[in-house]
Amino acid sequence: MAVYAIGDLVPDIHESAFVHPDATVIGRVTLGPRSSVWPQAVLRGDYGAITIGSETNVQDGAVIHATADLDTVIGDRVVIGHLAHLEGCAVHDQALIGVGSAVLHRAVIGKGATVGAGAVVTNDSVVAPSALAVGVPAVVKEGRSRAEAIDVMAQVYVDNCARYRSGLRRLD
Repeated sequence: MAVYAIGDLVPDIHESAFVHPDATVIGRVTLGPRSSVWPQAVLRGDYGAITIGSETNVQDGAVIHATADLDTVIGDRVVIGHLAHLEGCAVHDQALIGVGSAVLHRAVIGKGATVGAGAVVTNDSVVAPSALAVGVPAVVKEGRSRAEAIDVMAQVYVDNCARYRSGLRRLD
């Protein structure tokens, strides 16, 4: 796997986490227990910190960054879809960040909320707990998230974390 320190900024990856060999983790990144980072995802904590809780998955091609002034904090059992971009924001537990979406500076995604595929949550926006944010710019629809679906997706990736840690092997 491509895990790098930059200066004195060194990733802290829990021993039970999984980082795919084709993912990149740089600098001040903390990855919690049973969390996973999938192919082509980039977590770049070269200025601010990135903190990811337990049992969270960062799917293929996602980009997570922080700025010198804004850390990125992601809770437990969060599902971060393919090609999503998160920067300088906070995502609370059991949320879902949809495929190809963006969550920008100082945005806050509440517990159990969903950011729909392709949505853009602009600077300083708040998505309430259990709400759904869709569109560009995102419009928030209260009470429309589906906690059960998020939990199922989170568990698939927790299971994949264990499966890949023990069974992934390169053939070329």
